[in-house]
Amino acid sequence: MKLTDVLNYDLVQFEFSAADKKEALDKLTSMLVEKNIIASKENFLNALLAREAQSTTGVGENVAIPHAKSADFDKAMIVYAKSDEGVEWESFDGQPAKHIFMICAPDGGADEHLKALASLSQALMDADVKAGLDAATTKADVEKVFADFVAKTEAPKEEEKQAAPSGEKPYIIAVTACPTGIAHTFMAAEKIKETAKAMGLDVKVETNGQIGVENKLTKEDIERAAGIIVAADKKVEVARFDGRPTIMTKVADGINKPEELIQTILDGKAPIYKHDGAAEDSEDSSANESIGRRAYKHLMEGVSNMLPFVVAGGILIALSFIWGINSFDPKDPSYNKVAEVLFYFGKISFSMMLPILAGFIGRSIADRPGFIVGMIGGILADPSILGLKSDLLAYTPSGFLGALVAGFLAGGIIHVLKIAFSWMPRSLDGIKPIFLFPILGSLIMGLLMIFLINAPMASVMEGLKHFIESLNGSGKFILGFVVAAMMAIDMGGPINKAAYVTGTALLTSAGSAGSDVMAAVMIGGMVPPLAIAVSATINKNIWPKAQRSGALVNYVMGLSFITEGAIPFAASNPARVIPPLFISSGIAGALSMTFGAVSKAPHGGIFAIAAGAVSNPLMYLLALVIGAVLGALLLIASLSFGKKIEN
Repeated sequence: MKLTDVLNYDLVQFEFSAADKKEALDKLTSMLVEKNIIASKENFLNALLAREAQSTTGVGENVAIPHAKSADFDKAMIVYAKSDEGVEWESFDGQPAKHIFMICAPDGGADEHLKALASLSQALMDADVKAGLDAATTKADVEKVFADFVAKTEAPKEEEKQAAPSGEKPYIIAVTACPTGIAHTFMAAEKIKETAKAMGLDVKVETNGQIGVENKLTKEDIERAAGIIVAADKKVEVARFDGRPTIMTKVADGINKPEELIQTILDGKAPIYKHDGAAEDSEDSSANESIGRRAYKHLMEGVSNMLPFVVAGGILIALSFIWGINSFDPKDPSYNKVAEVLFYFGKISFSMMLPILAGFIGRSIADRPGFIVGMIGGILADPSILGLKSDLLAYTPSGFLGALVAGFLAGGIIHVLKIAFSWMPRSLDGIKPIFLFPILGSLIMGLLMIFLINAPMASVMEGLKHFIESLNGSGKFILGFVVAAMMAIDMGGPINKAAYVTGTALLTSAGSAGSDVMAAVMIGGMVPPLAIAVSATINKNIWPKAQRSGALVNYVMGLSFITEGAIPFAASNPARVIPPLFISSGIAGALSMTFGAVSKAPHGGIFAIAAGAVSNPLMYLLALVIGAVLGALLLIASLSFGKKIEN
């Protein structure tokens, strides 16, 4: 289906006027009713306004592309209205819309019309099309403008393909995406390509539209590129850009600021992207991945979104302890109003850990319906987080493990519901994700969590807790070494996250008693940056000149429990840097457990220690100093020995 097949020239309107975009959309949908194209304007008008509520469809340069799907249409069509005065559309560049293209898409229609709609977005970036529309006064003029554009772009496919990078010019790559994947996605792509070519650059742009991923970036593209622009208002695959200069921005900037974005890359000012989970190094889609690999990615989606809540909550709670460990309690003699505010704000943030974990795992598997169902499951893993009390909820909370199961269960429930309701006509597809799936999914999740999941998961959690509590002597030493060493092996990667999540889970189940595992985990994450800083202080020559100032900054990073500060140094020579770090972290964690240190906060580092959130603070600090100094000495020995061998 060509662009000229979906443009309805009989409905073209000139001298169109309206006070604002709402009135404009009302007029255009009323016209569709008058022409007997749709029976009622209400459904389609509401769909158009709902799309505008997501983000404006005024794409700038006097163009607006309102669009929506509706069961009222059997096939796609585009209605064009030209306004000489312009209509206020809250456009990206603040200019009124003089060229309004209303896209009427059938609900659940085939993909062919979407290709034509993408073509419209590309056409509106063409200088000849813009000039032709500005001069058009008749329907025939409009028809000729687009007929000429289609003829011009129907060159052999070999000419349409984006040329392979020559190797002589800088190479820029980009990814574009918008919530509906119809207009903005392709307009941003076209604008970036057009600007890059005008700047004398090689360019390739991947689009994530309604018709799926097109012009997909390869591993070679990513490695070859000087930088990457991700202009997207929805989730796209970004793990593959780990370690590369990458600009993350909204799709509107791809349309309105392409030169600024490209110049930022050329100037070397684009930030290096660091992915929270494991970087994806395969070109294959997730459909070709193993079940274990996909499960791991879903898990990391939940964990990475959960951690900011844990960090914010943990630090706020730790700060509240400055006035006393119970200073948040109005009944305690040490009560302080500021402490109470900090404590409860921290508790609110920290209490979101389980719902966010389950919700984002569910979303990773089954998109938005999976998110709401997962959130319900996460809440039911510990209803006390919302103060919910009833006989029905009077069970032992399953905590972290229950939320973990709930996240994957949410994805499964939605997939089962999709199969169960696949018999429904495609015209009703729109009500499934916003009505049927959330309601039925939440009901099913609630019943399963209350009557099936909570009891066994709570038993496992309690069993793990009791097992750790029963350890003493060498058992505690080994456990402390293992969890702390895990924090230093990949510093922010999956092994690090596994140790941290274990610590926070045990801390959550322990309540106000705190957790010695959490204390060992925290000290294990503090040692690597501190060891690097101490090593640079003792012998600055072991690090290249470019890294020395950064090494000293790791004093702050380490004391703040930001393990990632050690990543650049570990990456520069992993074979000689990582072993000293995980050995020294493990020793510090083992000493922490041996000294009986217990943390009541899941984060905070030195702030948590100073606030009294860590018991036996002097011995805990001693363990930290021993770990940092040991790590520094091992680093100096390892790196110095390595240089001697190389020389």
